[in-house]
Amino acid sequence: MKMHLVSLLLVALSASVPLHAADTGPVSAKTSVSDRLKTARAAIQAKEWKKALAELNLAAREEPRNADVQNLLGYSYRKQGTPDLPKAFEHYQAALRLDPRHKGAHEYIGEAYLMDRKPAEAEKHLASLAQICGNTSCEEYEDLAKAMADYKARH
Repeated sequence: MKMHLVSLLLVALSASVPLHAADTGPVSAKTSVSDRLKTARAAIQAKEWKKALAELNLAAREEPRNADVQNLLGYSYRKQGTPDLPKAFEHYQAALRLDPRHKGAHEYIGEAYLMDRKPAEAEKHLASLAQICGNTSCEEYEDLAKAMADYKARH
C-alpha cells in the first residue's frame, strides 16, 4: 500500500512539472486567451506571422466571439508575406459584427481595402472612425487617413 501511494505521488508530481519545448518555453495544460493574445502580439511585433496566426487561431477556437482576436487574425493574414486578403476581410468583418465600434478593425479593414484598390470602401471606415472617435485626432483615424493620402499620391 505504501509503495502504491508513493507511485501515485510521483505521478502527480511529474504531471505538475512544466514540460519544455525546444524554443517555445513551458507548455501548460491550459493557456488562456489573454496569454495567447500576448504571445500573438509579440509575434506580430517581430513580424512572425505564422506564429501569430497559430496562437490567434487557437484563441479563436477558445473564444470565437472575441473581437480583438478576430481583428488580429485579420491583421496577421493581411500582413504576411503573401497577404491573404479574403481571410483578412473575413476576420475584420467578424470583429466588426462583434463590436461595430472596434477602432482597430475599422482602421485595418480600411487599409485592406486600399490594398484591394477599393478606396471608396476605405473612406467609409474612415468616416466611421471619425464618428467613433468623436474627432479626427484618434490614432486609428490618423493612421488610416495617412494610408489613404499615401494611396491617393500613388494612384
